[in-house]
Amino acid sequence: MYEHHQKPLLSRGEFIVRMLRSLSVALCLVALSLVIGMLGYHGFEKLAWIDAFLNALMILSGMGPVNPVVTEGGKIFAGCYALYSGLALITICAVLAALVFHRFLHKFHLEDES
Repeated sequence: MYEHHQKPLLSRGEFIVRMLRSLSVALCLVALSLVIGMLGYHGFEKLAWIDAFLNALMILSGMGPVNPVVTEGGKIFAGCYALYSGLALITICAVLAALVFHRFLHKFHLEDES
């Protein structure tokens, strides 16, 4: 995915395409995670779709649930979903930041060789 340190730096346009591709994968992961959360809250807690959306989005963003979780199955789901959401958010941010960090280090390495 990344160019070797001995290869030339990608052009700005190619780097933007790489960032957009990674961003689209990240957005798909967020959308899939949101759908999983909505299905879980709707299925386990019998929340209306709009409330399931709100709860799933709040957990996914790290804010916490809005509606109290009352069923045992809902509590297990909410705990697992919260753990997954935290790890997914960190992973997505790390992958996107790695692209920029790699470009910076690659450019720094090329300038160091000159």
